[in-house]
Amino acid sequence: MDFDFSDDQVSLRDAVARWVDKGFSFERRHQIAKAGGFTREVYGELAGLGLTALAVPDEHGGMGFGPVEAMVVMEELGRGLVNAPLAQGALMAPALLKAAPEALQAEWLPKMADASALVVLAHQERGARYHLDRVSTRAAVQADGSYRVSGVKSLVPAGDEADAFIVPADVGGADDDDTGIALFLVERAGAGVTLRGYATQDGARAAELTLSDAPATLVTEDGLATLQAGVDVGIAAVCAEAVGAMEKLLAITVDYMNTRKQFGQTLASFQALRHRIADVKMQLELARSMSYYATLRLQDPAPRRRQAIAQAKVQIGNAARFVGQQCIQLHGGIGVTDEYIASHYFKRLTMIEMQFGDTLHHLGEVSARMQDTAGVN
Repeated sequence: MDFDFSDDQVSLRDAVARWVDKGFSFERRHQIAKAGGFTREVYGELAGLGLTALAVPDEHGGMGFGPVEAMVVMEELGRGLVNAPLAQGALMAPALLKAAPEALQAEWLPKMADASALVVLAHQERGARYHLDRVSTRAAVQADGSYRVSGVKSLVPAGDEADAFIVPADVGGADDDDTGIALFLVERAGAGVTLRGYATQDGARAAELTLSDAPATLVTEDGLATLQAGVDVGIAAVCAEAVGAMEKLLAITVDYMNTRKQFGQTLASFQALRHRIADVKMQLELARSMSYYATLRLQDPAPRRRQAIAQAKVQIGNAARFVGQQCIQLHGGIGVTDEYIASHYFKRLTMIEMQFGDTLHHLGEVSARMQDTAGVN
């Protein structure tokens, strides 16, 4: 199998890397984080590169690129520790709106492509524990055929910067019943929409979204399958982002070890520490291979795709924890200070490990999907 990138993909990677080097220094990121993590301006700059149009179809003003191009971009944004919600607004949201009626796509996809509208998924609820089929938010159909949605969604990415939300809601059944789940688009400016925003540990933003008979537009009645596909796109994106972040954190650590001296010798001269770096490099490459695997499986049928995504998230979670902890330990005390860049990579990797389901959750998903018995009945 050929894993070489095409010329267009290499050019895309180089363009993002140049923007990160020139336009998104650590000092700028640190200032954004200290100011509360508002990144709509950064999101607009990414739109200038065409990145917000990456996954939007051509007929709606987008570039119509596929999963591999998205992976290439997310790796570079991970290296630069860019905390704008590109995965949520430019990759997941278009994937979810593929199931929407043509009129709804025509209304929102062009605005998403040029970043005049930021639409994010609001699906997490207290008590759901990463299970997408546990939905307590309710949707009620009105006499005129419209919908009203009521419920609370937590940890909505860039929630208080978004213009609209894609919201899973149950049109009938119990909270843990996977039938009757539909997806709705809820505009922020609508009645009954309340937001409480806050900064997150990794320098970005999230919000609690409360809906009280909020007007909503139906995206699709086949909500669970569409939600799973959209979340899988998000998982593949953060896996790629984690690979970029781990690669950069490793480079920072190696550079530090080549300059920091103990007992008159650089840290890099100690064999035991070199062995630890070798272990870090091995975990990075394992993570990279599983990120590629997840991306290449995104267009497979749902059972195979979901299994591959869960396997990748397990490996990424284990690798992110190992790489982050080892690199911080090799730095010593400076590694955990807010003024030093390594600590911010560590915090972002920690957040990625828990995003869309932590390692233990996805280990359970992998176990539940195992078909081979190894001869044991």
